[in-house]
Amino acid sequence: MQLNWTLKKFEELSSAVLYKIMQLRNEVFVVEQDCVYQDADDKDQASLHFCGWDGDKLVAYTRIIPQGISYAEASIGRVVTSPAYRGTGAGRQLMKESIDRTFGLFNCDTIKIGAQVYLTKFYQSLGFVQSGPEYLEDNIPHIEMTLHK
Repeated sequence: MQLNWTLKKFEELSSAVLYKIMQLRNEVFVVEQDCVYQDADDKDQASLHFCGWDGDKLVAYTRIIPQGISYAEASIGRVVTSPAYRGTGAGRQLMKESIDRTFGLFNCDTIKIGAQVYLTKFYQSLGFVQSGPEYLEDNIPHIEMTLHK
């Protein structure tokens, strides 16, 4: 599958694109995962927004976060793929592209993420290793994982 990738600062996002980002994040993180939580956490404004598009449909998204916002290290968060595009390789492509861009943008050698535990093997397949104990975030088990360049 060939997606069209865009990377924008918060202030560069049109209201229509921001709406699609929030819609996809809510579809998966709130509705599908049945998790009531505050998605708007004031990190979006300092982050870069990486989107995978199939035509005008947003199918994959990450929030690329500079050092010092979520962790001392750069981070990738709000990793989401549209349920309609799961199993197509879009999620793996999304993360590989996000990793490359994070290392390049921030001239860093480590990326830290807070991963949902059920996705541990997926992130390990990309080179991430567990770097902290399991914890609950919004009643969903997570672990910290790091990737070194």
